[in-house]
Amino acid sequence: MPELPEVETVCTDLRDSAIIGSLIVAVDVLWERTIGMMDADTFRKRLVGRKFLTVSRRGKFLVLGIDDGSTLLIHLRMSGSLVLMDNPDTPDDHDRVIIRFDALSLRFHDPRKFGRMILTDEPGHFLGRLGPEPLSEDLDAVAFHHMLLTRRGRVKALLLDQHFIAGIGNIYADESLFIARLHPCRIACTLSAVESARLLSAIRQVLSAGIAHRGTSLGDGESNFKSDGSMGSHGNSLSVFGRTGRQCPRCSSPIERTIVAQRSTHFCPHCQPLQP
Repeated sequence: MPELPEVETVCTDLRDSAIIGSLIVAVDVLWERTIGMMDADTFRKRLVGRKFLTVSRRGKFLVLGIDDGSTLLIHLRMSGSLVLMDNPDTPDDHDRVIIRFDALSLRFHDPRKFGRMILTDEPGHFLGRLGPEPLSEDLDAVAFHHMLLTRRGRVKALLLDQHFIAGIGNIYADESLFIARLHPCRIACTLSAVESARLLSAIRQVLSAGIAHRGTSLGDGESNFKSDGSMGSHGNSLSVFGRTGRQCPRCSSPIERTIVAQRSTHFCPHCQPLQP
């Protein structure tokens, strides 16, 4: 599933594209369940004749501001991607929504059909439920420690909880915990202030690297992440995720795999001991 670095990469690519300020001339809804909160006909009518003015990100949501004050929220989920194509074009079998401009079209391509587009006048109803942004200067080590102190769940599961902190998914949670030398099954409220600060620093290090590498792409399947036609290179920098049985890059112990919050979880048992 695309996480914060992947969504930020798409956000940057769209912000630099020709769709900003271009008139929407047509909207094709090819899989109606992709549209949340309204029927396809209303969705089309509200977008045609409008312009996207801004593109930003909140957690794993793409946030497109429209010239009438409304907002289009896009969640890529497991396999969604946004593809810019020159007009005219023929829809692909896995294209779910196509937003057409004069010279090009924006396709929402989603083989697994889990992605969603939500056109709303109240984006805060959806985005306000999210936890703080991990890269925000408003989140400091003291505040992060206080957040952890109130939770008795396992720290890996907590990092995946979008209501606790926004944008982190399975890959970047595993990598952050490895850098912070914390076992994924540690109970959150047992982390000391020093450990909490180390974890927040690791999260920021991992996410920033992921953004710099334009996201993580693992394999060559159609569902794999890519933006602007190119795949992210951060997969070459992973230390533990997907490396079960291979040597830890720090101590050479074999990487182990377990399940936390129903997700495959990778860690080094020597560098990340379960304590206290």
